[in-house]
Amino acid sequence: MHETAVAQNILDTILEQANKVSARPVRAIISCGQFNALNDEVMQFAFEAAAENTPCQGMRLEIKHIPLRAKCRKCKEVFVFDVYSFACPKCKAEESDFEPDAPLLLEEIEFKNGEDS
Repeated sequence: MHETAVAQNILDTILEQANKVSARPVRAIISCGQFNALNDEVMQFAFEAAAENTPCQGMRLEIKHIPLRAKCRKCKEVFVFDVYSFACPKCKAEESDFEPDAPLLLEEIEFKNGEDS
């Protein structure tokens, strides 16, 4: 279950940034591609467990899934790849190559300043 390791790494990064800005984290956005996909429920659970008794406890974690893109070998059209309908939407050819998949990224951390936490 790689979500547990990902959750811990994200938590460590958020805590490091929170210490740098002396603020409490309240929300974070992560994104992942299809080959680096996360199970949302498992990730939420793993993050909540890792964040327990830390300044990140109770913060909101949002996960964005970036679609996989492919490039048609025939007409060179770049399109969102659909495993159930993988033909090129432009020329209907069924031979394509995957574009680089989106990496797993911590995109944004929102902090709350002040003592009213």
